[in-house]
Amino acid sequence: MKIHEYQGKEILKKFNVPVPQGGVAFTVDEAVKAAERIGGKVWVVKAQIHAGGRGKGGGVKLARSIEEVRQRASEILGMRLVTHQTGPEGRIVKRLLIEQGMNIAKELYVGITLDRATSQNVVMASTEGGVEIEKVAEESPEKILKEYVHPSIGFGQFQARKLCFGLGLTGDAFKNGAKFLQALYKAYEATDASLAEINPLVITQEGQVIALDAKMNFDDNALYRHPDIVEMRDIDEEEPLEVEASKSNLNYIKLDGNVGCMVNGAGLAMGTMDIIKLAGGMPANFLDVGGGASAETVEAGFRIILKDPHVKAVLINIFGGIVRCDRVANGVVQAAKNVHVNVPIVIRLAGTNADLAAEILKKSGMTFLVADSLKDAAEKVTKAIAA
Repeated sequence: MKIHEYQGKEILKKFNVPVPQGGVAFTVDEAVKAAERIGGKVWVVKAQIHAGGRGKGGGVKLARSIEEVRQRASEILGMRLVTHQTGPEGRIVKRLLIEQGMNIAKELYVGITLDRATSQNVVMASTEGGVEIEKVAEESPEKILKEYVHPSIGFGQFQARKLCFGLGLTGDAFKNGAKFLQALYKAYEATDASLAEINPLVITQEGQVIALDAKMNFDDNALYRHPDIVEMRDIDEEEPLEVEASKSNLNYIKLDGNVGCMVNGAGLAMGTMDIIKLAGGMPANFLDVGGGASAETVEAGFRIILKDPHVKAVLINIFGGIVRCDRVANGVVQAAKNVHVNVPIVIRLAGTNADLAAEILKKSGMTFLVADSLKDAAEKVTKAIAA
């Protein structure tokens, strides 16, 4: 689960991670009141969406007077902000973060995530702050410092100091930087985060170390332990079809292709998408209906898949292990009638009661394209689209 920058900073403050003074605003008047409450002579008006690159898209602007805060808030609030992470459709800005201006001397980068190759959390730091870290990793990987954290030992002071040395920090900035890294790691671990990214992490002229930005993502499987974080979920920032799928306990992720996929099991779903690509097609989604696929879940899956206007055909690939194939076949027939499917449907059912399932599909009176193998299914669905 993702949250907004201002929400991430609220969490970080609880763990003594230094952040700028700021306040969220949903209207222009609220933005002005937030600036007045913060005080000072310079403020930053920041669009709050679940995407990076906001500054380049015009979603982050300086204001040097209260009247300019009002003007900047009016410009950004309600705009369609397009960044390299939103895609060409962009996102409508519905809330702002108003923050105090900072006396910045240096911009750095810090991030914490799980390195699956080593099964350890990794704390990353770089002198290349305020830019796309993915580009730095691709073009200058040596500029990204890494410290791996053993789960039974934790993130040590020596590791924090080692990173600060690598960043070239000295004096107060060095001391504050080491404290910052340890506090950030504590916040990351205590909240079951999957990502904590500060870009940029700024060093002020006075030697303070402050999170100028904050991006936090959380492990969905651990959210039951954090009801306060669950309350921060902003459904407006999520893909509507993915939200609808979650209500039916379906694992759905929208993609850019035209072949709708309905599969049971995450591994089989990924394999199905791969073979569709090999056959020349493009998957329109990842959809795992789970091990106990019923008529209701199949129907819900159909409705979600077909709400994507790019879908030109549907491939159903079910392996009957826990669930019987005949049960799935009945669900498919019922769902196809209820939803009024108007695109080709290719079905491959294998495993328990596959023969019974084939008979049910044959006698349904509907024109399903039945495949004998996964390869056959992928080839049939790509041909159906081309026809």
